[in-house]
Amino acid sequence: MAQKISQNHDFKRKRDEFEPQPDQNGFDLSLLEAVEKSQSSVEVLDQRALRKLILSFERRLHANLEARMKYPDQPDKFADSEVELHEEIEKLKILAGAPELYPDLVQLNTVPSILGLLGHENTDIAVDVVGLLQDLTDEDVLEDSDESAQILVDSLVENNALELLVQNLGRLSETDPDEMTAIYNTLATIENMVEVKPSVAELVCERTKLMRWLLNKIKAREFDSNKQYASEILAILLQNSGANQRRLGQMNGVDIVLQAVALYKSRDPKSGDEEEMVENLFDCLCSLVMPLENKERFLKAEGVELMIIIMKQKKLAYGSAIRVLDFAMTKYPPACERFVDVLGLKTAFATFMGKIPVNKKKNKESYQEELEERIVSLIASLFGGIFRGSRRERLLSKFVENECEKIDRLMELYMRYLDRVKAETERLNQLELEDLEMDEEERYNRKLESGLYTLQLIAVILGHLWCSESRIELLLRQQRLSKENVKEILQICKKQIPEFNVTIKLGGTVNGSAKYELKGAVLRVGETLIAFLSSCAIS
Repeated sequence: MAQKISQNHDFKRKRDEFEPQPDQNGFDLSLLEAVEKSQSSVEVLDQRALRKLILSFERRLHANLEARMKYPDQPDKFADSEVELHEEIEKLKILAGAPELYPDLVQLNTVPSILGLLGHENTDIAVDVVGLLQDLTDEDVLEDSDESAQILVDSLVENNALELLVQNLGRLSETDPDEMTAIYNTLATIENMVEVKPSVAELVCERTKLMRWLLNKIKAREFDSNKQYASEILAILLQNSGANQRRLGQMNGVDIVLQAVALYKSRDPKSGDEEEMVENLFDCLCSLVMPLENKERFLKAEGVELMIIIMKQKKLAYGSAIRVLDFAMTKYPPACERFVDVLGLKTAFATFMGKIPVNKKKNKESYQEELEERIVSLIASLFGGIFRGSRRERLLSKFVENECEKIDRLMELYMRYLDRVKAETERLNQLELEDLEMDEEERYNRKLESGLYTLQLIAVILGHLWCSESRIELLLRQQRLSKENVKEILQICKKQIPEFNVTIKLGGTVNGSAKYELKGAVLRVGETLIAFLSSCAIS
């Protein structure tokens, strides 16, 4: 195996040296040789075989270390031992096929030896180790091995894997294909560890500079696969951690993510991967604006204005901008006031009336329904944040203009979601008759998913309108309903909120298709509602 000596006396493996060489007839002889070699070396992977693998690895490791110490300025003296060490690391990847042996791997104290190589002077060796760690922690490998996975990840954390992985990121170059792959594998390993041990999400941010690295990555104007993955990892780290949300806010994260999003205010992503990255960035914003101090930063950075511009441009990020505004305005009146002041009502109510831009990449019906639910939530947030004065009057006036068409639309939505919830309730009652056990919390969650959450929001808006518009009562009577029917929905919401910590699917994407979930979302309705019920005629 030939070596290329670098300026720091380390060698880099040439990619073309691993490319198969065809014979005169065009057949790939190296592939046949590899198959024959693998067939001759196949053995049952048990504890005995594991010890044999580890012993061989440790020997090659110590041989390499000794050669480097003895001949630090003569690369040709330790190059062979480095190649042999590389081969031993590759052999260890077979352990990914036997996760039940991970406890034995940990007990043999091999994890510190493996992790120590992340700081190896030859980056190729560190790249090998990153690939090994990614294989060992792969989601598919650990799917049915919870206990073994936990033991391995605990050992990795205890032996400073997080710190070493992030330190190694700093010396990897994206101009080298192998090292760019190693960057991806590093992020994948961290994601896998978070999947097994959720507390890793906060640990890696406390102990390392990963967040700073991720921010620098998403700041780049050019798109690549690692920028996409960096946005995904950042969204994962933020989604369920108030500590990480506050930490990133203190690092000017709100402004940086807004700048990254601003690149798409007037243009659409060019590929599916780039589209996923944009969705990840909006997920980051939704999480970031949950703490009060970050809402203030969002407002100061003119985030409200940017989201309205994105909505007006009617590009792919249209719905995501609505979602961010809803989060930013929840329980934060200054954002609601800014939204009214910069003429956001006109844009929001156009969406409310169904004037939604066509998205060719999404199912038309589901896309319109998603935006419909989001704009209802946004309007409910506005009512919850603007209590009096000229802004309140401007908000209320939107419902009486054009012969009260928006009240008609509100009642149309109310009846549609009411019918859905009734149908789901009947279905659940039927299941109980068939002796399928279901506790009250599960029943409530299923109703929420069928549309009860949006129905409650519509009822909240109706409640706010009661004091100023009699047309609502007329429309209710036309549907053979009364104030008491709406009041009943509001009271159900008020009753359920203190009892359950409900998980509501709020949209967004992680890993391309998985829904972005946030706990306690119903509280967004409840805290405003409880105060409202106690102060108006429907208490």
